[in-house]
Amino acid sequence: MRIASALLAVLFLALCDLPARPASINGQNYVPLADWAGANGLKTFWLRRGEEIAATNRATRLVFGKDSNTAEINGVNVALSFPVAMDKGAPLIAQFDLDNTVRPLLFPSRYITPGKITTICLDPGHGGKDPGNQVSGFFWHNEKTYTLLLALELSNQLNHAGFKVILTRNKDTFVELPARPAMANKSGADLFVSLHFNATEAGKNTVAGPETYCITPVGAASSNAQGEGADHSATTANHVEKKSLLFAYQIQKALVQNLGVNDRSVRRARFAVLRDAQMPAILIEGGYMTNPAESKRIYDATWRRQMAAAILKGIVAYQKLTAPAVLPSTPGRNKAPAAKVPATGQRSGKFSNFGGAPARRSG
Repeated sequence: MRIASALLAVLFLALCDLPARPASINGQNYVPLADWAGANGLKTFWLRRGEEIAATNRATRLVFGKDSNTAEINGVNVALSFPVAMDKGAPLIAQFDLDNTVRPLLFPSRYITPGKITTICLDPGHGGKDPGNQVSGFFWHNEKTYTLLLALELSNQLNHAGFKVILTRNKDTFVELPARPAMANKSGADLFVSLHFNATEAGKNTVAGPETYCITPVGAASSNAQGEGADHSATTANHVEKKSLLFAYQIQKALVQNLGVNDRSVRRARFAVLRDAQMPAILIEGGYMTNPAESKRIYDATWRRQMAAAILKGIVAYQKLTAPAVLPSTPGRNKAPAAKVPATGQRSGKFSNFGGAPARRSG
């Protein structure tokens, strides 16, 4: 009798440790994280039991937190559309996030059609009658001033790297929001980059670091403070949303790793300058003008030069993912030329090793 009772107790404990079955939470399908990880060659283990779990292999490290809308994907923070949930001690992840965030970043070749990047449209935020964020000090500092200075510096570096650059403005003029992506579309630009600097009313001494935005997937709420909810129809930008996510990821990675700044994550938004872009499009919040230490760097030309260099590295890293494959040479056929990648003096690694208060702007 005692042996039978002991066996039942062991069986009960084993059943408690079985992974949770797929579940529906608030209308979203969730799957056991351990099951998905195992099917993709990843081992899971708790960093903090019941609070934070990692899924890893030799090339990949994912970290998820209980009830968190942010995941760490190979060292870079990325916003999820739905929080990680728990069921009887087993973490669950939304199938939506696996399909629209995790998989595109882990398996980029499945989502990118090879193509050469030649033309980049830079969009210095604000301008003219629209100063953007304004921060007082010994002098008043307007966001529009520093977005233009950063754009001009980045344009120069991109030109030297072999890219053609189009600017939505090259002086202190006002450009309507819809006209900005329209310029990129008309010119046939391969990438669109809108440049901004952030501000916050709360936590001015602590909130710092870049954020990189790409378009919000259909069916999800945006992660910026004034973002729309999930009930929003598709935009032009949603046709290339996974490419935009990959692009945003490479830029955020380059900013964080090359500048040594706080990582405020890749985020989602339906900003006006992103919605109508026909090409991969991102909006960079390069840091917080309201943070005493970070604002000094933003106002410094040397720092902006370093930031531009980091953005260039991110663009080159993204281009390496999209460079056309070289066809093998065969008898009677000339070998296809290799895609030309602008040199930056630094070699990029494989993509598999890539790695607060949200932004307030509406456009």
